[in-house]
Amino acid sequence: MEYSVKSGNPEKQRTACVVVGIFEPRRLSQSAEQIDKASDGYLSNLLRRGDIEGKLGQSLLLYNVPGTLCDRILLVGCGRERELNQQKYATIIATATRALNEGGTMEAVFYLTDINIKGQDSPWKVSQLILTAEDTLYRFDQCKSEKDEFRRPLRKIIISIPSRRELSECEEAVKSAQAIANGVSTAKDLGNLPGNICTPTYLAEQALKLAEQHQSLNTNILEETDMEELGMGALLSVSRGSRQPAKLIVMEYKGADSDENPVVLVGKGLTFDAGGISIKPSAAMDEMKYDMCGGASVFGVIQACAELALPINVVGIVPSSENLPDGDANKPGDIVTSMSGQTIEILNTDAEGRLILCDALTYCERFEPVVAIDIATLTGACIVALGEHAQGLLSNHNPLTHELLNAGKQINDRAWELPLWDDYQSQLDSNFADMANIGGKGAGTITAACFLSRYTKKLKWAHLDIAGTAWKSGKEKGSTGRPVPMLMQFLINRTQ
Repeated sequence: MEYSVKSGNPEKQRTACVVVGIFEPRRLSQSAEQIDKASDGYLSNLLRRGDIEGKLGQSLLLYNVPGTLCDRILLVGCGRERELNQQKYATIIATATRALNEGGTMEAVFYLTDINIKGQDSPWKVSQLILTAEDTLYRFDQCKSEKDEFRRPLRKIIISIPSRRELSECEEAVKSAQAIANGVSTAKDLGNLPGNICTPTYLAEQALKLAEQHQSLNTNILEETDMEELGMGALLSVSRGSRQPAKLIVMEYKGADSDENPVVLVGKGLTFDAGGISIKPSAAMDEMKYDMCGGASVFGVIQACAELALPINVVGIVPSSENLPDGDANKPGDIVTSMSGQTIEILNTDAEGRLILCDALTYCERFEPVVAIDIATLTGACIVALGEHAQGLLSNHNPLTHELLNAGKQINDRAWELPLWDDYQSQLDSNFADMANIGGKGAGTITAACFLSRYTKKLKWAHLDIAGTAWKSGKEKGSTGRPVPMLMQFLINRTQ
């Protein structure tokens, strides 16, 4: 998709389609009023007849509107103006994009930045328009013998802005949003691939290809023998039940001076999680291919940083393995020694994500990060607590917490802070090792983070539990690419 910004009157646009908003009940937006005036009340007459109410999600495509130079005009329902917010703006954009793509319109000029969203400026509206349009148009058909193709798909969106004075910053917003959207698509693609294709080795190969495409990237792959030498007993214990060898993928993006300490992102890369000996129920077990979505988001962020040439150093670490039942797999009651030297009693082999993450977090200390953030589909308890709307956030550093929360609010990819209190640490007590890998039924998301906190005492660290946000189930089953937008906004804010 091609995106650009321009300033100009809607009735004077020579294009396949002009998109304008209609508020409920039957009220014209500013750009729609301009068209109405040029067309001698053509739109007002339609509204009086009740052809469109302006309800959120409605659309109406018009042809050959008098007084205009475009082929078509798409009216999009925006709901009640005083109730507009970030989520409803995304619905408006998705409705327009879908109608254009399915209606055979290959080019359109969007006049939806004149919609007032409280506290948001034109660059934000431009950015959200692109991110939402790309999300709406995304299709995963790599594994289909026959592709779902539209005869005349939407290929070009021109975004109108109210004033030429905003042109420069809106062009920057286009550039950033396109890179973020590309990163989201990469994360979605990796997440949607089945486990028999997207193995730890496949992920490692994709990291090497990414480095070939960008001079600012350097990728190093640690094999199981390398991890054995480093003493990564926790990570390697998870891969014992699989025929696929584990990989520790290290991607270094260098966008700033070499002496500037990096931000380190650690993404859980379980390419399939059957639960090991503590095997999962068979219902929806296919969705456990999404257990590597934390790692996929790190790929997406690293790619977006390289595309934007963001002036910051970022290291992406993805510990990758499968978790399957086997005669050599972890057994409940086994004790393993992590890279840090701490011992872990494995009471549940399905709590394996924290085992691969803890060694990766210890490994990341060598980069002396300014901050470290891990991203993982870690606990079903997070879905119970927060559903599919917010990522769980726990951290040992309040300023980092606030940075991430604010970045999520900015780009509409939100998180919610949960407590990381010492009160919960005792739930991990073990009679036989330094700690157990689970903390009982209560506060599962928090005790999982407590476990990781024992490996991050030397770091300014945050943990994002994306179990509820990384993918959708049901009819719209598929990876979401979250939290690539949030993490990119966080990194962009650090460069400003």
